[in-house]
This record gives sequence, C-alpha cells and structure tokens, in this order.
Amino acid sequence: MNFKQRTLAQIADMICGNFPAEETFFVYRTSSQLTEFFSDIETDYAHDGSTRKYWVADTLEKILAEPQPNANTPPEAFARVVDRLMDQADAQNEDEQRQGALAQLNASLAREGFEAFYAPDKKCYLRHVATNTVAAPAPNPHRPFSAAELERREQLLAYLERCSEDELIEEVLLPLFRQLGFHRITAAGHKDKALEYGKDVWMRYTLPTQHILYFGIQAKKGKLDSSGVTKASNANVAEILNQALMMLGHEIFDPEIGKRVLVDHAFIVAGGEITKAARNWLGNKLDASKRSQIMFMDREDILNLFVVTNLPMPSAAWPQTHTTHYPPF
Repeated sequence: MNFKQRTLAQIADMICGNFPAEETFFVYRTSSQLTEFFSDIETDYAHDGSTRKYWVADTLEKILAEPQPNANTPPEAFARVVDRLMDQADAQNEDEQRQGALAQLNASLAREGFEAFYAPDKKCYLRHVATNTVAAPAPNPHRPFSAAELERREQLLAYLERCSEDELIEEVLLPLFRQLGFHRITAAGHKDKALEYGKDVWMRYTLPTQHILYFGIQAKKGKLDSSGVTKASNANVAEILNQALMMLGHEIFDPEIGKRVLVDHAFIVAGGEITKAARNWLGNKLDASKRSQIMFMDREDILNLFVVTNLPMPSAAWPQTHTTHYPPF
C-alpha cells in the first residue's frame, strides 16, 4: 500500500511531536523514545540518529510496503502505529477523547481514503471510508471477554432468540462476513426461492496470492438437529443436505470477472445450536471431497466473532430505553 509523501510527512510530524508545546496535541519524542514507540508496536525499527521526521516517514513507508490482508486494509503494523499514536493517555492540551488530535490525523488520512476513530474499547482504529472495512488485528474468538463484551454478547443472544431468518442474514451475518474480509457479498433473499439454489448468500474471499475462493451460506434461524421429528423452531439436517449439494453444484455469475463459477466452500450457519449428531450425519452422507467443502457456524461462533470484531449491534438488539449507541464501523 502506497501513501503520498505529504501524508507520510504529516503523520511523521505527529509521531515526533514537532509542534510548539502550547499548540500541539501530540507528545514530543526524542530519538530513544521513537525507538521505544516502534518497539511498542512490535517492530524492530530503531532510530539511527538521522533527522527524526524523515526517518519516521521512511519507516512508515517500509511498514506500508508489508503484506496487507486485502486491497482496502493497510498492514496490521500500520494499524498498530495509529493505535499507539492515539493512545488516550498521551493527550496533550485537550481531554482524553483527543478530538483535536483525531481531527488533525483524519485530515491527513482522508487523502488516502481512510479515517481513524475511537471504538468503545477506547482504542483507535482505521476505517476504509469507501468500503467501511475496519483495520484491526485478527480477532481471537476464544479469548476471555470483558464485562462490557459479555453484556453485548447477552444483548445479541436475546436478539438471535427473536429475530427472523432474514434479519439474521441482513443484520448479523452480512456485516460480520464483511468485517472478516469477504467481499461481493450477495444475499439471495427469501422472496424468490426459485433463484436461491440452496444459497442464502454467496460471497468471495481474495487470498494473499490474489486467487479467489467463492463461498455460499445456507442460514437457518433455529437449532439444527438430526431428530426424526423436527420441532417448529428447529431445522432438520436432512433438509440441509439437498440445499448443500445444490449450493456446491450450481454455478454463480460473478459480474466483476464476467464468468460463471462454482462455489468452493459452503457455510452452514445456524442461529441456534448445530448438534454433534447433525454434523456427523451430514458428514456421513457426503463423500470425502464434498465433506471437505462444508463448514459449520452455530450460535456460539456467531456471538463470539461478532463481539471480538467490535461490530455495532443491530439497532433492534438494544433495549427500548437504551440511548447510548456504539459508533458506526
């Protein structure tokens, strides 16, 4: 990823703190403090004694040249640069919200199509304005959650209990997969079942090698089980089998390349539990090649991923008396 030299120079000035002390919103950093700054963001860059501003600008250029997750997301190290620069504990001549520093940083980032913002965890993130993609470290859905995150998880759990299948797709799954780096996400919807061919959603993911994988999603609102008699709120895995086979066997048209392509992998997503018996039954019914193409995501996966990716809650998930909303991502 390439930033303009003017942008790099301005951000370097902010990192160095090259402003009059009474006017600056940024901490002044000496040579050793610059080395410490880049050590804090888990890099090995050490100041060599040259002019600080030019050395920092050159270092930022090297960081931006590192591999990036996708075309609209800068390298993870650059996201850590922004987070470290905007640490609320480093506020100068303003309160910890750092609105002045944020405005100054965003004036430079706007030139490159990005903006910085504070999330509810009080960390500063980068967002690609055109696609709304947030640059953040790879989420770990298995880490311990904070009290605030557990509260959000409970609110989303209550929403999943009462939402419709279309709301599950539109309000939860689509934002989640976009945040995880999938693109060209197309929802088939439920108004015209004849055109669905076993897919509720299809999307694609670009590998670092620039190869493209295509994914289909078959989503069910409730529990997915393998019982002989299916309850009204549940879906039987036998109903999923034909839909999964249709998904893998039917071509989709990708308008960006002007070709029809097959789905490489199928996500079976449930707003409730996917029982072990259901997973085993489906696996036994599929041959080895098809079995490797099927992936499962149940309620626990959805809840954990939604929380760790810091996505805003669906508006209907908030209690009616709740007035404080997370900033939009």
